Amino acid sequence: MFRLRIKELAAEREWSLKEVARRSALPYSTVATYANSPGMAMVNLLSVRKIAQVFGVTIEDLMELVED
Repeated sequence: MFRLRIKELAAEREWSLKEVARRSALPYSTVATYANSPGMAMVNLLSVRKIAQVFGVTIEDLMELVED
């Protein structure tokens, strides 16, 4: 399983999750779900790519492996 480092990257830039959603043109609910989930097995890769692009990082840099 993995989690997305959205909260950490947003905090570094002093952005809210709403700002991440606006910049990525994704629904806030999607960004919030991804940001607040302690571990996920599946995500929409197009959405993850948009979020990574907003932060200027790779998908690999956005993801962090977590223990089950």
